[in-house]
Amino acid sequence: MGLLLHDYQTTVKSRATLTGIGVHSGKTVTVHFLPADADTGIVFHLSNGGETRELRALVAEVGATDLCTMLGDPAGAHIGTVEHLMATVFGLGIDNLIIEIDGSEVPILDGSAMAFVEAFDQAGIE
Repeated sequence: MGLLLHDYQTTVKSRATLTGIGVHSGKTVTVHFLPADADTGIVFHLSNGGETRELRALVAEVGATDLCTMLGDPAGAHIGTVEHLMATVFGLGIDNLIIEIDGSEVPILDGSAMAFVEAFDQAGIE
């Protein structure tokens, strides 16, 4: 269970999508943000080669932090460069969110959290 900042849980009202380049891989990555039910938490759905893996944004899932913050599981699924996205999610008070991503790292976009803030603002938070 995460830190509760308010008496109710929040998610996005509608789907939002961002596409950019992974700063470490140099590959194009698309991220979709989808509404999630209460008590879901923040969940990444990683699509790689037709297989989808699930990673939860939990401290227990944090792996390497030398060049970026990486979430991973013992089976080898991992997602890197999550720090700006996770800071935005926390800062906006989003408790429940499905994040579909088709690469191994969150795109760097402009290097700040602004594109994430704008995407969540456009999608709405409820």
